[in-house]
Amino acid sequence: MRPRVLVTGASRGIGLEYARQWLAAGARVFALARDPEESEGLMTLASRHADALVPIPCDVADDASVTEARRRVGEVTDGLEILINNAGVMGSREDLESLDLQLVRRTFEVNAVGPIRVTRAFLDLLKGGGRPRRIVNMTSLMGSIDDNRSGDAYAYRMSKAALNMATRSMAVDLSGDGIVAVVLHPGWVRTAMGGKSAPTPVEEAVSSLVRTIESLDVDRSGGFYDRDGKPLPW
Repeated sequence: MRPRVLVTGASRGIGLEYARQWLAAGARVFALARDPEESEGLMTLASRHADALVPIPCDVADDASVTEARRRVGEVTDGLEILINNAGVMGSREDLESLDLQLVRRTFEVNAVGPIRVTRAFLDLLKGGGRPRRIVNMTSLMGSIDDNRSGDAYAYRMSKAALNMATRSMAVDLSGDGIVAVVLHPGWVRTAMGGKSAPTPVEEAVSSLVRTIESLDVDRSGGFYDRDGKPLPW
């Protein structure tokens, strides 16, 4: 059976490339994005892979939107093998004195609470998927407390550190179901968020991420890894 993969934030960047590469590998892909029809890249993929790609509107920061996305996915499949929580926002790079706390809350809602909201909504489908089942939460080395030597970026750093902790709890809580949960750092990637100066093309980064995801087993659950599967400091 071909794997069934759900990706959030699939309208551009790493999320769109995940959809593209999983489709090329023969997977069935559920591509969640706030407004899929506004993504030319996603709509092009949908036209080329009408039998394998299902684009679905979903705002990970909105309970009702996630519930509706779950309903729509459940209409066409009874299980998932891979859930990739990729949707995220950068937040602000303001310093402590000028930090917009409303923006901090919004960043947390998307980056930290969003993956919990999505994972909880789709957990029954993961439990119904074929083994191995994997939850992949896209994080950043900027969420590493040990690695922080430059400060700044409070909202983003804090939200990713919180996501890392949530993922460890998922790994512990879901171990009895044989579900693997990890956080992956893609590196500095050439996307709209990463910017044109980033050294790594998105195709290269996602190719490495896919290989790492395919290699994950229960012994690696709860870990924090780079795109090549090497452990990173918490």
